[in-house]
Amino acid sequence: MGNCWGTQAKAQVDNRSTSTSTPVTSNNSNSNSNSSSSSNEGGPSSSTTSISLSRFSASGRLDEAFSSGHILPTPNLKIFTFAELKCATRNFKPDTVLGEGGFGRVFKGWLDEKTLTPSKIGTGMVVAVKKLNPESMQGLEEWQSEVNFLGSLSHPNLVKLLGYCMEDEELLLVYEFMQKGSLENHLFRRSSEPLSWSIRLKIVIGAARGLAFLHNSDRQVIYRDFKASNILLDGNFNAKLSDSGLAKFGPSGGDSHVTTRIMGTYGYAAPEYVSTSHLYVKSDVYGFGVVLLEMLTGLRALDKNRPSGQHNLIEWAKPNLSNPRKLKTIMDARMEKQYPMKGALQAAKLTVSCLETGPKNRPSMQQVVETLEQIEAIKDKPRETSSTGNHHGQHPQQQHRSPRHHLKRGGIGREGPSHVSMR
Repeated sequence: MGNCWGTQAKAQVDNRSTSTSTPVTSNNSNSNSNSSSSSNEGGPSSSTTSISLSRFSASGRLDEAFSSGHILPTPNLKIFTFAELKCATRNFKPDTVLGEGGFGRVFKGWLDEKTLTPSKIGTGMVVAVKKLNPESMQGLEEWQSEVNFLGSLSHPNLVKLLGYCMEDEELLLVYEFMQKGSLENHLFRRSSEPLSWSIRLKIVIGAARGLAFLHNSDRQVIYRDFKASNILLDGNFNAKLSDSGLAKFGPSGGDSHVTTRIMGTYGYAAPEYVSTSHLYVKSDVYGFGVVLLEMLTGLRALDKNRPSGQHNLIEWAKPNLSNPRKLKTIMDARMEKQYPMKGALQAAKLTVSCLETGPKNRPSMQQVVETLEQIEAIKDKPRETSSTGNHHGQHPQQQHRSPRHHLKRGGIGREGPSHVSMR
């Protein structure tokens, strides 16, 4: 690879613009969009790249429960050259691919921990490099939104964005590497080791804290695409939210919602958003409820390979959540009944409240965190596994899981269903 190990790149973002970039509102992104007007018109080079970075107010007082996160007064991101990232990923070799989503492929790379310059394979720090597919329906706006939000916010339950590259037609993002991939893989991939009840709670509590932090920031942030594939796990199953390409600032000036073109993922988007284009902060809570239901049942939100009447998990399973006897029949059999029934009932009750049709009737994410922590504290003796029945611990519905959207490999490249316009 020649002398690529010593390549240097400008390490500070030109933050002259004070305008706030708007997240993507359509699937057909245009590089000449008004939201990217602060970029150099002639195709910025790596040494002069300028993007419009969001100015989050650092004066807002966050709730003590989320004081471990903070707003960065100035984004601390490195601007990589394309040559550096090409070197770090071994020329984007196929065997470094971690996964593929709507934006493009995610590659495994190696950087020096101190200088963030490319290092030899197996040395230094492992990173995940997301590279735009030229044929993708996503583009500059999603890329810029990711830089705006993840570059300006720091929290233990948000994936850390290390830097980016904007060179000619190339758009790339560099993240910390998440060793255990996505929650989606662990819940739905048949070959994965089943998640225990305690690990499932740990994951959803971490994800809830990340979402609560976004909602409680001085300028509320609506994540807009909360789903299992966007919850990534480190080596200790600590959860972090990733992929904020559809994130949007919440309402201001006393408004209850923002109106925007409908974007997201089928099965997770709140009904009021789908029907009216009105996006509320609590629209995220609905998506969280969908993931909670997936966590309880081990089934995807949508799966046409399941029996008739069970394709839509919410429509089929929600009526069973309030009945203890029926709840037992839909709990993920891979847990082999090793969970406290009292905790399962409370989690089911929380799921129902998150899935309320009206956003005003849903709890805040701070309330969700508090409830989940109370559930986690329940130490009832797990029920013993029955010696009869299906010893493989799979209930009938699980054999109908769709093989589609499965991640090819572990790591941050874990995306399942792509972002889609639901218009």
